[in-house]
Amino acid sequence: MLKNSLPKIISQTLPGPKAAAIIERRKNAVPNAIRCIYPCVMAKAEGAMIEDVDGNLFLDWVGGVGVLNIGHTHPDLVAAVQEQASKYFHGMFNIVTHEGYVKLAEKLNTLAPVRGLSKKTMFANSGAEADENAVKIAKSYTKRPNIIVFSGAFHGRTLLTMSMTSKKAYAAGMGPFPDGIYRAEFPYLYRTPGNLSGAQAIKYYMESLQKVFEEASPAQYVAAIVLEPLQGEGGFIPAPLQWVKAVRKVCDENGILLIADEVQTGFGRTGKLFASEYWKEAGCEPDIIATAKSIAGGVPLSAIIADSKIMDSVSTGIIGGTYGGNALACAAGLKVLEVIERDHLIERSNEIGKRCFEVFNSWKEKYEVIGDVRGLGAMIGIEFVTDKISKKPNSGLVNQLIRNTANHGLIIENAGVYNNVIRFLAPLVITDEQLNAGFEILENAIKEESERATAFSLMF
Repeated sequence: MLKNSLPKIISQTLPGPKAAAIIERRKNAVPNAIRCIYPCVMAKAEGAMIEDVDGNLFLDWVGGVGVLNIGHTHPDLVAAVQEQASKYFHGMFNIVTHEGYVKLAEKLNTLAPVRGLSKKTMFANSGAEADENAVKIAKSYTKRPNIIVFSGAFHGRTLLTMSMTSKKAYAAGMGPFPDGIYRAEFPYLYRTPGNLSGAQAIKYYMESLQKVFEEASPAQYVAAIVLEPLQGEGGFIPAPLQWVKAVRKVCDENGILLIADEVQTGFGRTGKLFASEYWKEAGCEPDIIATAKSIAGGVPLSAIIADSKIMDSVSTGIIGGTYGGNALACAAGLKVLEVIERDHLIERSNEIGKRCFEVFNSWKEKYEVIGDVRGLGAMIGIEFVTDKISKKPNSGLVNQLIRNTANHGLIIENAGVYNNVIRFLAPLVITDEQLNAGFEILENAIKEESERATAFSLMF
Protein backbone atom coordinates (compact mmCIF):
# COMPACT_ATOMS: atom_id res chain seq x y z
CA MET A 1 0.00 0.00 0.00
CA LEU A 2 1.41 3.36 -1.08
CA LYS A 3 0.71 5.14 2.21
CA ASN A 4 3.05 2.74 4.05
CA SER A 5 5.79 2.72 1.38
CA LEU A 6 9.27 4.21 1.65
CA PRO A 7 10.97 6.52 -0.85
CA LYS A 8 12.42 4.70 -3.86
CA ILE A 9 13.75 6.00 -7.17
CA ILE A 10 13.55 3.44 -9.98
CA SER A 11 13.98 5.53 -13.13
CA GLN A 12 17.50 5.92 -14.47
CA THR A 13 17.12 9.68 -14.56
CA LEU A 14 15.05 12.28 -12.72
CA PRO A 15 12.70 13.37 -13.97
CA GLY A 16 11.91 10.02 -15.56
CA PRO A 17 10.93 9.90 -19.23
CA LYS A 18 7.16 10.24 -18.69
CA ALA A 19 7.60 13.01 -16.13
CA ALA A 20 10.10 14.83 -18.37
CA ALA A 21 7.61 14.88 -21.23
CA ILE A 22 4.87 16.37 -19.03
CA ILE A 23 7.26 18.92 -17.51
CA GLU A 24 8.19 19.98 -21.05
CA ARG A 25 4.50 20.41 -21.86
CA ARG A 26 4.16 22.45 -18.67
CA LYS A 27 6.86 24.84 -19.90
CA ASN A 28 4.92 25.46 -23.09
CA ALA A 29 1.50 25.82 -21.46
CA VAL A 30 2.03 27.49 -18.07
CA PRO A 31 3.67 30.85 -17.20
CA ASN A 32 7.35 30.57 -16.25
CA ALA A 33 6.66 32.63 -13.11
CA ILE A 34 4.76 29.65 -11.68
CA ARG A 35 8.09 27.98 -11.06
CA CYS A 36 8.83 24.39 -10.08
CA ILE A 37 12.29 22.80 -9.72
CA TYR A 38 11.09 19.39 -8.55
CA PRO A 39 11.42 16.36 -10.88
CA CYS A 40 8.12 14.80 -9.74
CA VAL A 41 4.90 14.53 -11.73
CA MET A 42 2.21 13.02 -9.52
CA ALA A 43 0.33 9.91 -10.59
CA LYS A 44 -1.21 9.16 -7.20
CA ALA A 45 -0.57 9.90 -3.55
CA GLU A 46 -1.54 8.48 -0.16
CA GLY A 47 -0.61 9.56 3.34
CA ALA A 48 2.84 11.12 3.15
CA MET A 49 3.85 9.39 -0.09
CA ILE A 50 3.67 10.37 -3.75
CA GLU A 51 4.06 7.99 -6.68
CA ASP A 52 5.07 9.71 -9.90
CA VAL A 53 4.18 8.79 -13.47
CA ASP A 54 7.40 6.78 -13.82
CA GLY A 55 6.78 4.71 -10.69
CA ASN A 56 9.21 6.61 -8.44
CA LEU A 57 8.17 6.95 -4.81
CA PHE A 58 8.69 10.29 -3.05
CA LEU A 59 8.32 11.06 0.64
CA ASP A 60 6.50 14.38 0.96
CA TRP A 61 7.81 16.71 3.68
CA VAL A 62 6.04 19.71 2.14
CA GLY A 63 2.43 18.50 2.21
CA GLY A 64 1.18 20.92 -0.42
CA VAL A 65 2.85 23.65 1.69
CA GLY A 66 0.88 22.83 4.81
CA VAL A 67 -2.36 21.77 3.15
CA LEU A 68 -2.21 18.02 3.81
CA ASN A 69 -2.06 17.65 7.58
CA ILE A 70 -4.32 14.56 7.37
CA GLY A 71 -2.34 13.28 4.39
CA HIS A 72 -2.91 12.76 0.70
CA THR A 73 -6.29 11.27 -0.32
CA HIS A 74 -7.40 10.24 3.15
CA PRO A 75 -10.06 7.58 2.44
CA ASP A 76 -12.62 9.13 4.79
CA LEU A 77 -12.16 12.52 3.14
CA VAL A 78 -12.52 11.00 -0.32
CA ALA A 79 -15.75 9.31 0.77
CA ALA A 80 -17.13 12.53 2.27
CA VAL A 81 -16.48 14.52 -0.91
CA GLN A 82 -17.92 11.76 -3.07
CA GLU A 83 -21.06 11.61 -0.94
CA GLN A 84 -21.55 15.38 -1.17
CA ALA A 85 -20.84 15.37 -4.91
CA SER A 86 -23.68 12.90 -5.39
CA LYS A 87 -26.11 15.45 -3.86
CA TYR A 88 -24.96 18.84 -5.16
CA PHE A 89 -21.68 20.64 -5.83
CA HIS A 90 -22.58 24.25 -5.25
CA GLY A 91 -25.20 26.77 -4.34
CA MET A 92 -23.96 30.27 -3.60
CA PHE A 93 -24.55 30.92 0.10
CA ASN A 94 -26.07 34.35 -0.59
CA ILE A 95 -28.74 32.62 -2.68
CA VAL A 96 -29.47 29.28 -0.98
CA THR A 97 -28.50 27.89 2.41
CA HIS A 98 -26.74 24.55 2.64
CA GLU A 99 -26.31 22.88 5.99
CA GLY A 100 -22.63 22.01 5.51
CA TYR A 101 -21.68 25.69 5.69
CA VAL A 102 -23.73 26.15 8.85
CA LYS A 103 -22.41 22.98 10.52
CA LEU A 104 -18.77 23.80 9.78
CA ALA A 105 -19.23 27.38 10.99
CA GLU A 106 -20.85 26.11 14.19
CA LYS A 107 -18.00 23.69 14.75
CA LEU A 108 -15.29 26.30 14.22
CA ASN A 109 -17.13 28.76 16.45
CA THR A 110 -16.79 26.28 19.32
CA LEU A 111 -13.13 25.53 18.60
CA ALA A 112 -11.50 28.82 17.60
CA PRO A 113 -9.59 30.54 20.44
CA VAL A 114 -10.76 34.07 19.64
CA ARG A 115 -12.07 36.53 22.21
CA GLY A 116 -15.77 36.54 22.85
CA LEU A 117 -18.48 34.17 24.04
CA SER A 118 -20.57 34.34 20.86
CA LYS A 119 -18.62 33.78 17.64
CA LYS A 120 -19.34 33.72 13.94
CA THR A 121 -17.48 32.32 10.93
CA MET A 122 -17.45 33.19 7.24
CA PHE A 123 -15.80 31.17 4.50
CA ALA A 124 -13.68 32.16 1.52
CA ASN A 125 -11.42 30.21 -0.84
CA SER A 126 -7.77 30.93 -0.05
CA GLY A 127 -5.44 32.17 2.64
CA ALA A 128 -5.04 35.52 0.92
CA GLU A 129 -8.83 35.93 0.80
CA ALA A 130 -9.05 35.06 4.49
CA ASP A 131 -6.46 37.68 5.41
CA GLU A 132 -8.03 40.30 3.17
CA ASN A 133 -11.50 39.69 4.62
CA ALA A 134 -10.11 39.77 8.17
CA VAL A 135 -8.72 43.25 7.45
CA LYS A 136 -12.03 44.40 5.94
CA ILE A 137 -13.89 43.15 8.99
CA ALA A 138 -11.45 44.89 11.36
CA LYS A 139 -11.80 48.16 9.46
CA SER A 140 -15.58 47.86 9.48
CA TYR A 141 -15.67 47.29 13.23
CA THR A 142 -13.15 49.96 14.29
CA LYS A 143 -13.97 52.51 11.57
CA ARG A 144 -10.21 53.03 11.22
CA PRO A 145 -8.14 53.05 8.00
CA ASN A 146 -4.72 51.57 8.85
CA ILE A 147 -3.14 48.23 9.73
CA ILE A 148 0.26 47.16 11.05
CA VAL A 149 2.13 44.11 9.77
CA PHE A 150 5.66 42.83 10.32
CA SER A 151 9.00 42.11 8.75
CA GLY A 152 9.16 38.57 7.39
CA ALA A 153 5.38 38.42 6.98
CA PHE A 154 3.67 36.56 4.17
CA HIS A 155 -0.06 37.13 3.78
CA GLY A 156 -0.75 36.41 0.10
CA ARG A 157 -0.58 37.66 -3.48
CA THR A 158 -3.71 39.78 -3.93
CA LEU A 159 -3.00 43.51 -4.19
CA LEU A 160 -3.75 44.11 -0.50
CA THR A 161 -2.01 41.00 0.81
CA MET A 162 1.09 41.37 -1.36
CA SER A 163 1.30 44.87 0.11
CA MET A 164 1.07 43.33 3.58
CA THR A 165 3.71 40.74 2.67
CA SER A 166 7.22 41.78 3.61
CA LYS A 167 9.32 40.20 0.86
CA LYS A 168 8.90 42.43 -2.18
CA ALA A 169 10.08 39.77 -4.61
CA TYR A 170 6.43 38.70 -4.34
CA ALA A 171 5.30 42.14 -5.51
CA ALA A 172 7.96 43.34 -7.96
CA GLY A 173 6.53 45.89 -10.38
CA MET A 174 3.02 45.65 -8.97
CA GLY A 175 2.65 49.14 -7.51
CA PRO A 176 1.14 51.49 -6.67
CA PHE A 177 0.13 49.71 -3.49
CA PRO A 178 -2.72 50.45 -1.09
CA ASP A 179 -2.07 53.10 1.53
CA GLY A 180 -2.43 52.54 5.26
CA ILE A 181 -0.16 49.50 5.64
CA TYR A 182 2.73 50.01 8.07
CA ARG A 183 5.45 47.61 9.17
CA ALA A 184 7.22 46.88 12.45
CA GLU A 185 10.00 44.39 13.18
CA PHE A 186 9.03 40.81 13.94
CA PRO A 187 11.02 39.16 16.77
CA TYR A 188 13.49 37.06 14.77
CA LEU A 189 15.38 36.10 17.94
CA TYR A 190 18.16 34.21 16.15
CA ARG A 191 19.09 37.46 14.40
CA THR A 192 18.22 40.07 17.02
CA PRO A 193 20.60 43.06 16.66
CA GLY A 194 23.32 43.06 19.30
CA ASN A 195 22.42 39.48 20.27
CA LEU A 196 19.83 40.77 22.71
CA SER A 197 17.89 38.09 24.56
CA GLY A 198 15.00 37.69 26.98
CA ALA A 199 13.32 40.85 28.21
CA GLN A 200 15.83 43.06 26.36
CA ALA A 201 14.89 41.50 23.03
CA ILE A 202 11.15 41.89 23.71
CA LYS A 203 11.74 45.53 24.66
CA TYR A 204 13.66 46.12 21.42
CA TYR A 205 10.85 44.73 19.26
CA MET A 206 8.13 46.57 21.16
CA GLU A 207 10.05 49.80 20.60
CA SER A 208 9.89 49.02 16.88
CA LEU A 209 6.11 48.83 17.15
CA GLN A 210 5.94 52.10 19.07
CA LYS A 211 7.96 53.78 16.31
CA VAL A 212 5.20 52.92 13.86
CA PHE A 213 2.75 54.85 16.02
CA GLU A 214 5.17 57.77 16.24
CA GLU A 215 6.42 57.87 12.65
CA ALA A 216 3.71 56.32 10.45
CA SER A 217 0.23 56.01 11.96
CA PRO A 218 -0.96 57.19 15.36
CA ALA A 219 -2.56 54.32 17.28
CA GLN A 220 -6.04 55.85 17.07
CA TYR A 221 -6.02 55.31 13.31
CA VAL A 222 -4.93 51.64 13.44
CA ALA A 223 -7.72 49.12 12.90
CA ALA A 224 -5.67 45.97 13.42
CA ILE A 225 -2.28 44.44 14.00
CA VAL A 226 -1.87 41.34 11.83
CA LEU A 227 0.70 38.67 12.70
CA GLU A 228 1.47 35.01 12.19
CA PRO A 229 1.83 32.92 15.38
CA LEU A 230 4.69 31.21 13.56
CA GLN A 231 5.94 32.92 10.41
CA GLY A 232 5.87 30.61 7.40
CA GLU A 233 7.61 32.15 4.40
CA GLY A 234 9.54 34.37 6.82
CA GLY A 235 11.51 31.37 8.06
CA PHE A 236 9.37 29.34 10.47
CA ILE A 237 9.90 31.82 13.28
CA PRO A 238 7.62 31.48 16.31
CA ALA A 239 6.24 34.66 17.84
CA PRO A 240 7.54 34.71 21.46
CA LEU A 241 4.62 34.55 23.89
CA GLN A 242 5.95 37.43 26.00
CA TRP A 243 6.00 39.61 22.89
CA VAL A 244 2.48 38.55 21.88
CA LYS A 245 1.28 39.42 25.39
CA ALA A 246 2.89 42.85 25.05
CA VAL A 247 1.31 43.38 21.61
CA ARG A 248 -2.08 42.29 22.98
CA LYS A 249 -1.72 44.86 25.78
CA VAL A 250 -0.97 47.61 23.26
CA CYS A 251 -4.04 46.58 21.25
CA ASP A 252 -6.27 46.64 24.31
CA GLU A 253 -5.00 50.05 25.41
CA ASN A 254 -5.63 51.56 22.00
CA GLY A 255 -8.78 49.87 20.72
CA ILE A 256 -6.85 47.91 18.06
CA LEU A 257 -7.92 44.42 16.97
CA LEU A 258 -5.36 41.60 16.96
CA ILE A 259 -5.60 39.35 13.91
CA ALA A 260 -3.87 35.94 13.91
CA ASP A 261 -2.93 34.79 10.42
CA GLU A 262 -3.30 31.04 10.96
CA VAL A 263 -3.35 30.16 7.28
CA GLN A 264 -0.40 27.77 7.64
CA THR A 265 -0.41 27.11 11.39
CA GLY A 266 -3.96 25.80 11.80
CA PHE A 267 -5.49 22.34 12.07
CA GLY A 268 -3.01 20.54 14.26
CA ARG A 269 0.21 21.63 12.62
CA THR A 270 1.73 23.29 15.70
CA GLY A 271 0.61 20.80 18.35
CA LYS A 272 -2.70 22.59 18.92
CA LEU A 273 -5.71 22.79 16.63
CA PHE A 274 -4.84 26.48 16.29
CA ALA A 275 -1.47 27.95 17.25
CA SER A 276 -3.22 30.85 18.94
CA GLU A 277 -4.43 28.37 21.57
CA TYR A 278 -0.97 28.97 23.04
CA TRP A 279 -1.87 32.67 23.12
CA LYS A 280 -5.19 31.97 24.83
CA GLU A 281 -3.45 29.89 27.50
CA ALA A 282 -1.24 32.94 28.13
CA GLY A 283 -4.23 35.27 28.28
CA CYS A 284 -3.60 37.06 24.97
CA GLU A 285 -5.94 35.42 22.45
CA PRO A 286 -6.63 37.19 19.14
CA ASP A 287 -9.80 39.00 18.13
CA ILE A 288 -9.90 37.47 14.64
CA ILE A 289 -8.43 34.28 13.18
CA ALA A 290 -7.85 33.89 9.43
CA THR A 291 -7.13 30.30 8.46
CA ALA A 292 -6.95 28.07 5.39
CA LYS A 293 -4.42 25.45 4.08
CA SER A 294 -5.28 22.18 5.89
CA ILE A 295 -8.84 23.22 6.72
CA ALA A 296 -10.28 20.95 3.99
CA GLY A 297 -7.46 18.55 3.17
CA GLY A 298 -6.74 19.97 -0.27
CA VAL A 299 -10.16 21.29 -1.32
CA PRO A 300 -9.98 25.12 -1.60
CA LEU A 301 -11.46 26.69 1.53
CA SER A 302 -10.56 29.34 4.10
CA ALA A 303 -12.26 30.76 7.16
CA ILE A 304 -12.43 33.97 9.15
CA ILE A 305 -13.63 33.65 12.74
CA ALA A 306 -14.40 36.42 15.24
CA ASP A 307 -16.75 37.56 17.97
CA SER A 308 -20.31 38.10 16.76
CA LYS A 309 -20.27 41.83 17.46
CA ILE A 310 -17.16 42.20 15.28
CA MET A 311 -18.59 40.12 12.46
CA ASP A 312 -21.98 41.80 12.54
CA SER A 313 -20.46 45.28 12.29
CA VAL A 314 -19.87 44.70 8.57
CA SER A 315 -22.32 46.25 6.11
CA THR A 316 -24.08 43.99 3.63
CA GLY A 317 -22.10 43.60 0.42
CA ILE A 318 -18.64 44.11 1.92
CA ILE A 319 -17.88 40.42 2.49
CA GLY A 320 -18.88 37.21 0.71
CA GLY A 321 -18.19 35.66 -2.68
CA THR A 322 -19.41 33.14 -5.21
CA TYR A 323 -17.41 30.09 -4.12
CA GLY A 324 -16.88 30.86 -0.43
CA GLY A 325 -18.12 27.93 1.63
CA ASN A 326 -18.67 25.73 -1.41
CA ALA A 327 -20.60 22.57 -0.51
CA LEU A 328 -17.79 20.15 -1.45
CA ALA A 329 -15.27 22.19 0.54
CA CYS A 330 -17.48 22.35 3.65
CA ALA A 331 -18.06 18.60 3.53
CA ALA A 332 -14.31 18.16 3.38
CA GLY A 333 -13.77 20.62 6.23
CA LEU A 334 -16.17 18.77 8.52
CA LYS A 335 -14.46 15.46 7.79
CA VAL A 336 -10.98 16.93 8.38
CA LEU A 337 -11.99 18.04 11.88
CA GLU A 338 -13.47 14.61 12.57
CA VAL A 339 -10.31 12.83 11.43
CA ILE A 340 -8.02 15.12 13.45
CA GLU A 341 -10.01 14.42 16.61
CA ARG A 342 -10.68 10.72 16.06
CA ASP A 343 -7.14 9.83 15.00
CA HIS A 344 -5.48 11.99 17.68
CA LEU A 345 -3.49 13.95 15.10
CA ILE A 346 -2.81 16.82 17.49
CA GLU A 347 -1.07 14.38 19.81
CA ARG A 348 0.71 12.92 16.80
CA SER A 349 1.85 16.41 15.79
CA ASN A 350 3.54 16.78 19.15
CA GLU A 351 5.14 13.33 18.88
CA ILE A 352 6.50 14.12 15.43
CA GLY A 353 7.73 17.51 16.59
CA LYS A 354 9.52 16.05 19.60
CA ARG A 355 11.30 13.50 17.41
CA CYS A 356 12.23 16.12 14.81
CA PHE A 357 13.63 18.48 17.42
CA GLU A 358 15.76 15.68 18.87
CA VAL A 359 17.19 14.78 15.49
CA PHE A 360 17.58 18.30 14.09
CA ASN A 361 19.21 19.59 17.27
CA SER A 362 21.65 16.68 17.20
CA TRP A 363 22.56 17.78 13.68
CA LYS A 364 22.98 21.33 14.92
CA GLU A 365 25.66 20.07 17.29
CA LYS A 366 27.39 18.07 14.53
CA TYR A 367 27.29 20.43 11.56
CA GLU A 368 28.71 23.94 11.39
CA VAL A 369 26.20 24.82 8.67
CA ILE A 370 23.13 24.50 10.92
CA GLY A 371 22.63 27.70 12.87
CA ASP A 372 19.17 27.35 14.37
CA VAL A 373 16.31 24.89 14.83
CA ARG A 374 12.91 26.30 15.82
CA GLY A 375 9.18 25.82 15.57
CA LEU A 376 6.04 24.55 17.27
CA GLY A 377 4.65 21.03 17.14
CA ALA A 378 5.35 19.57 13.71
CA MET A 379 6.03 22.93 12.04
CA ILE A 380 9.80 23.21 12.25
CA GLY A 381 12.51 25.18 10.46
CA ILE A 382 16.21 24.42 10.14
CA GLU A 383 18.25 27.54 9.36
CA PHE A 384 21.46 26.99 7.38
CA VAL A 385 24.45 29.32 7.64
CA THR A 386 28.00 29.34 6.34
CA ASP A 387 29.23 29.21 9.94
CA LYS A 388 27.80 29.64 13.40
CA ILE A 389 29.83 32.74 14.28
CA SER A 390 28.98 34.97 11.31
CA LYS A 391 25.49 33.47 10.84
CA LYS A 392 25.81 34.33 7.15
CA PRO A 393 22.76 32.86 5.37
CA ASN A 394 23.59 29.80 3.26
CA SER A 395 20.89 29.77 0.60
CA GLY A 396 23.21 28.08 -1.88
CA LEU A 397 23.52 25.02 0.34
CA VAL A 398 19.75 24.87 0.84
CA ASN A 399 19.19 24.91 -2.92
CA GLN A 400 21.61 21.99 -3.26
CA LEU A 401 19.89 20.11 -0.44
CA ILE A 402 16.52 20.42 -2.18
CA ARG A 403 17.95 18.94 -5.38
CA ASN A 404 19.97 16.26 -3.60
CA THR A 405 17.10 14.98 -1.47
CA ALA A 406 14.67 14.97 -4.41
CA ASN A 407 17.09 12.72 -6.29
CA HIS A 408 16.82 10.28 -3.37
CA GLY A 409 13.05 10.46 -3.04
CA LEU A 410 12.52 13.16 -0.39
CA ILE A 411 10.68 16.40 -1.21
CA ILE A 412 11.64 19.37 0.97
CA GLU A 413 11.21 23.13 0.53
CA ASN A 414 12.98 26.31 1.53
CA ALA A 415 11.70 29.38 3.35
CA GLY A 416 13.03 32.49 5.03
CA VAL A 417 13.97 36.04 4.21
CA TYR A 418 17.26 34.71 2.83
CA ASN A 419 15.86 31.43 1.43
CA ASN A 420 18.18 29.57 3.81
CA VAL A 421 15.65 27.65 5.91
CA ILE A 422 14.39 24.11 5.28
CA ARG A 423 10.80 23.82 6.44
CA PHE A 424 9.23 20.65 7.81
CA LEU A 425 5.54 20.29 6.94
CA ALA A 426 5.12 16.54 6.52
CA PRO A 427 1.57 15.16 6.79
CA LEU A 428 0.74 14.23 10.37
CA VAL A 429 -0.07 10.68 9.22
CA ILE A 430 3.57 10.05 8.32
CA THR A 431 4.80 6.75 9.79
CA ASP A 432 7.82 6.49 12.08
CA GLU A 433 9.58 4.43 9.43
CA GLN A 434 8.98 7.11 6.80
CA LEU A 435 10.12 9.81 9.20
CA ASN A 436 13.38 7.96 9.84
CA ALA A 437 13.88 7.41 6.10
CA GLY A 438 13.54 11.15 5.58
CA PHE A 439 16.04 11.88 8.35
CA GLU A 440 18.56 9.57 6.69
CA ILE A 441 18.14 11.11 3.24
CA LEU A 442 18.39 14.69 4.53
CA GLU A 443 21.38 14.06 6.78
CA ASN A 444 23.25 12.29 3.97
CA ALA A 445 22.54 15.30 1.76
CA ILE A 446 23.83 17.70 4.44
CA LYS A 447 27.05 15.69 4.69
CA GLU A 448 27.52 15.44 0.93
CA GLU A 449 26.70 19.03 0.04
CA SER A 450 28.60 20.67 2.91
CA GLU A 451 31.66 18.53 2.15
CA ARG A 452 31.39 19.41 -1.54
CA ALA A 453 31.14 23.11 -0.69
CA THR A 454 34.19 22.87 1.58
CA ALA A 455 36.22 21.06 -1.06
CA PHE A 456 35.24 23.66 -3.67
CA SER A 457 36.26 26.55 -1.41
CA LEU A 458 39.67 24.97 -0.81
CA MET A 459 40.30 24.97 -4.56
CA PHE A 460 40.29 28.78 -4.68
